[in-house]
Amino acid sequence: MTSDAPTTPASHRPTAEQLAWQRAGFGMFCHFGVNTFHDKEWSDGTLPAAGFAPTDLDARQWARTAVDAGMKYVVLTAKHHDGFCLWPTDTTDYSVRSSPWRSGRGDVVEELALACQDAGLGLGLYLSPWDRNARCYDDPAAYDDFYARQLTELCTRYGPLFEVWFDGAGSEGRVYDWNRIMGVVQEHQPGAMVFNMGRPTIRWVGNEDGLAADPCTYVVDATRGDTDGGDRTWLAGGRYLPPECDVAIRRHWFWQSDDLDTLKSLEHLLAIYYRSVGLGAGLLLNVPPDRRGLLDDHDRVRLEELGQELRRRFESGHAGSCAAESGGEVVRVRFDGPTTFDHLVLAEDLAEGQHVSGHEVVVDGVVVASGGTVGVRRIHAFAPVSAERIEIRLRGVGARLARVTAHHTGRSEAPSLEEQPAFRTDKIDSVDSVEEPAH
Repeated sequence: MTSDAPTTPASHRPTAEQLAWQRAGFGMFCHFGVNTFHDKEWSDGTLPAAGFAPTDLDARQWARTAVDAGMKYVVLTAKHHDGFCLWPTDTTDYSVRSSPWRSGRGDVVEELALACQDAGLGLGLYLSPWDRNARCYDDPAAYDDFYARQLTELCTRYGPLFEVWFDGAGSEGRVYDWNRIMGVVQEHQPGAMVFNMGRPTIRWVGNEDGLAADPCTYVVDATRGDTDGGDRTWLAGGRYLPPECDVAIRRHWFWQSDDLDTLKSLEHLLAIYYRSVGLGAGLLLNVPPDRRGLLDDHDRVRLEELGQELRRRFESGHAGSCAAESGGEVVRVRFDGPTTFDHLVLAEDLAEGQHVSGHEVVVDGVVVASGGTVGVRRIHAFAPVSAERIEIRLRGVGARLARVTAHHTGRSEAPSLEEQPAFRTDKIDSVDSVEEPAH
C-alpha cells in the first residue's frame, strides 16, 4: 500500500524504544512525597522527614487504576525539588529511611516497581536535578557526584526503566555534568526514554495543559525548557524527539486537601486526550497519591470514567484494508462491507521517520476531515457517514499510512476544553521569580 520512502538520516528515524514509547501513548504521573502531607507544591527542603507517614500505601492500587484507565506506564517523583527521597538512598538521611512509614524500612520505588511489573506497566522515575535540601548543592562538582550516585541507585536497583524524567524547574542558570549523567543512564538503562534534559530521546511539548498542536512534528533542532546549560549542538540538523504532554488531573501536582473543586471534568480530560494522544503526542496525566498512600477516591473515579469512555469509543472498530496509488499520495481504504462511523483513527508508518505533512479524508467525494501531521495516531471526529470505501489524500514525500480504523462513537465533534482555575502560589515556599512552578 506504500510508496518507496526517501533515504532518511538515522537521526530522523525512531529507535525501536522510541516507537514502543510512542505506541504506549498514555501514562500516569504520580507526584508523591513529603509535600503531600503539608499542602505544598514546592517546599524548601526543611519539612521534616518524619512528616512522610502514609497510613495505607498500596502501589498496586495505583497500578490497577492506571491499567483500568488504559495507561501503559507510571512515572513517580522519586525525588522532587525538596530533596526528599522515596527510596532508602545511601546519599542522604532525607528519605523514607528517616520517616515512621514501615518503621523506616520502606521503599516506595520498590513497591511501585513490583506493582508495575505485576500489572505489565512500564516504570518511569523522576529525579529532580534541583535539590533544596542537599548541603552540597552549591558546590557543582560535589553535587554532580551526589546526583550521579542517586541516579545510579535508581538505575540499578529496580529493574528496567521505561522513562527517566529530568525536570528543569529551579535549575535556571545551573550547569550540570550531563555527559556524566547521561553516561549513567546509557550504562544501566540504555532502553529508557530520557525526558527533555541532557541528551533527551523525548521532549516536553512546551505547556502544562496537556496539549499538543497540529503539526505535531517529531524531528526538531531545539527543545523547550532548556534550563540545564547543556550543549545542544548535537541537535543541529534535527533529531527524532517526539513530545510528551504533561498535565495534572487537578490544578496542582501534589495531592492537596483543599483543591477538590479543581478536579477536571470528564469532558475536559477527553478534550486533553484528543489534543495530545489524538494529535500524535504522548500524554502523561498526573494522579497523585493522597496522605493514605492511595489515589484519592474522587480522582480514581474520574480516571475510571475516562478509561471507560475511551474504551467505549475506541476499543473496537473497523479496520480498513489500504492500497496506495499515485506514488503513495492517495490511499484507497476499503472496509469489510458498508460501515457507519463518526471517528477515524489514522496511523503513519514511522519506521523510516515521519513524512506526512498534510492529509484529507474524503468520503464520496466530500472532504470530511483534514489536518497536518498524522504520526503514531491521529483522531478525527466528524458527522456520521456510511461508506464501504474512502480515500485518504496525503502530502509529504514518502508519506505512508500503517492503519486506518473507523469507529462509531455517537459523537460527531471532538470534546471541548473548559476554562481552568488559577494555580495557588501560596503553596510554594518562596523562590525568586517564580509565579507558577513546573511540577
